[in-house]
Amino acid sequence: MATGLVALLDDIAGLTRLAAASLDDVGAAAAKAGTKAAGVVIDDTAVTPRYVVGLSPKRELPIIGKIALGSIRNKLLFLLPAALILSAVAPWALAPLLMIGGAYLSFEGAEKVIEALGGGGHAQEEVAATDPIALENQKVSGAIRTDFILSAEIMVIALREVADRPLLTQAVTLALVAIVITAGVYGVVALIVKADDVGLYLAKRPSTLAQTVGRGLVKGVPVVMSALAIIGTAAMIWVGGDLLIHNVAEVGLPAPAAFVHHLAEDVGGGALGWIVSAAIAGVVGLIVGGIIALVMHKVHAARH
Repeated sequence: MATGLVALLDDIAGLTRLAAASLDDVGAAAAKAGTKAAGVVIDDTAVTPRYVVGLSPKRELPIIGKIALGSIRNKLLFLLPAALILSAVAPWALAPLLMIGGAYLSFEGAEKVIEALGGGGHAQEEVAATDPIALENQKVSGAIRTDFILSAEIMVIALREVADRPLLTQAVTLALVAIVITAGVYGVVALIVKADDVGLYLAKRPSTLAQTVGRGLVKGVPVVMSALAIIGTAAMIWVGGDLLIHNVAEVGLPAPAAFVHHLAEDVGGGALGWIVSAAIAGVVGLIVGGIIALVMHKVHAARH
């Protein structure tokens, strides 16, 4: 009896060590995958605040909550199962899908550039602007749609880092990446958009230091929001172009990626090499996105 109990306890201890090792493996894989997707995460964080611009301050956090809920739904209910299925039955489809995502991001970014240059906006936005509820729903819908593309990139990038692991490890890692990144991105976004309210609160405090910090936040937040709108647009174009350059190599055209890589090395690599690579990706994204936007505008004009 005692021998059997010791054997049982030894088996339990062995299973516990195995489970702990598995958790460590998942944690390490999730950290590595999250690091690889950092560029897209920064893009997501920069893009999202623009969706609450022009809306009531009381609706900012509820809107961010809606977008965050839509984001986690995108990742866990749609993208995670789709990524696992594609990895198992059609791994060749991942690169073309990322290229489609890159083209979409390039188009979205180019549209913002065209609008900023006075090339006309979306008629739908002009109509919705007269109805606060319709405007809010439209902005939430647009944010979740853009998030779907960014989330797809994050999940596919993460999947590539654990493609050689067992299916369960892949699933748990992707779920962990989805939850942590969503919480991180929208937590930071919430802090950004509510920083002015914190500033107003601090400005009314009796402490001179609190008042100084508060006034600084009130004056600084609009500047930060404007900067984020520019950064978000630039990031969409950059990430879109980068996805196109690197994934076209996966479908048999390695020359563009090789050219960018060699050019980055020629300038010494490191930070300068990254800047060169990002600049080329931005140009590619702007050209591709501009062409798609031009075609879409022509089609829209023909229909009306």
